[in-house]
Amino acid sequence: MTPPVPPSASPDVGFAASSLGRSLLRVLAEGSASNRAIADYVLRNQVRVTALGIEELADACAVSTATISRFARDLGFKNYAAMRGAVAETLQSVLQPVEKLRSTIARRTAKVSPALESLGYAEAALTATSRALAGAQIDSIGAVLTKARTVYVLGFGLSSFLAGALAMHLQPFCRHVVEVAASGGTEVAASHLATVTARDVLVVVSLPRYTLDAASLTRFARDAGATIVSITDSPASPLAELGHHVLYAHCAHPVLPSSSSAALAVIEALAVALMTSNKANVAKAARHTEAIAAYLHGEHQIRAGGTQKKVTKRGRTA
Repeated sequence: MTPPVPPSASPDVGFAASSLGRSLLRVLAEGSASNRAIADYVLRNQVRVTALGIEELADACAVSTATISRFARDLGFKNYAAMRGAVAETLQSVLQPVEKLRSTIARRTAKVSPALESLGYAEAALTATSRALAGAQIDSIGAVLTKARTVYVLGFGLSSFLAGALAMHLQPFCRHVVEVAASGGTEVAASHLATVTARDVLVVVSLPRYTLDAASLTRFARDAGATIVSITDSPASPLAELGHHVLYAHCAHPVLPSSSSAALAVIEALAVALMTSNKANVAKAARHTEAIAAYLHGEHQIRAGGTQKKVTKRGRTA
C-alpha cells in the first residue's frame, strides 16, 4: 500500500514525494538516457499514464516496449501493467482540486471562451501552489536573503520577466541585488556570476520550457559555494535537485508551455516575507517610497531639504 501523502501537497509534488515518485526521481538522476526519458514522462504525466497501454507509452517516450518492460521490472514491478496500477493507486492519495478543475474544464462545451478557461487554470494553479507552500519555508528563505552579501537573480526566456520582478522587489531590502541576465543574455549572466562566493545567494526562476543555460549557471554557482534558491514547477525540474531551498509553483496550462501566474504569486509572497521579517525593513520601505515619490502620479508627501512638499496631480508643488 502506498503511504499517504500530506493533503497540502500539489499533485506533481505529492506524487514525487511518494515511494514510487522517489524511485522515479532516482532514475531521473542516475538512470540511462532511455530510462530518464521514461521517468521524466511518468513524473509529469501521471494521470495520462494510467490510461496508456505499453505501446502508447513507448511511443510517447521514443523507446521500445521492451525498454518499458525492463523499466517496470527495475522498479520492482512484475510488468508494465503492475507499474501502471501503482501509478493509479498513488494518484488517489495526491489528487487535488486543480486536477478536478482540469476535468471540469475538459468537459465544458466549445462555447466557453478559451480566455476564461485560461483564467480558470490560473486560479487552480494558485490554489494548488498555496496549499503546498509552508509559511515557515518562505520565512527561512527570507532570512537567507537578508544575510547574503549579494543576491543574484537569474531567469531566461519566459522566466526573465519573473526574475526582473523579483529583483525589483528585493532591491530595497537586500545589501546588493544583481539581475544576472538582464538584457545581456548568457554571456552577461556568466560574467556576473564569475565572482560568486559562499557568502552569496542565487535565486533562479525556471519553468517549462527549461533552458540549458539556467541549469549550467546554477550548477556553477552551487559549485562555487553559493546558496541556491530554486523557484520552479516540479521535483522533476532540473533546477529542483540544484536548489538548497526549492519553492514549487504550479504551472500546467492546456495551451501555453507553462503558466507564470503562480510563480509570480510565489515571488510576491517571498517579497512580503522579506519586507515584514524585521523592523529595519519598515524603515527601508519608507525610504524607498520617499525616494521614488517624486516620480509617481498623484498626490504624495516628499521630504526635500527638511520641508514637506505636496505634489499635485498636475506636477506642481505647494
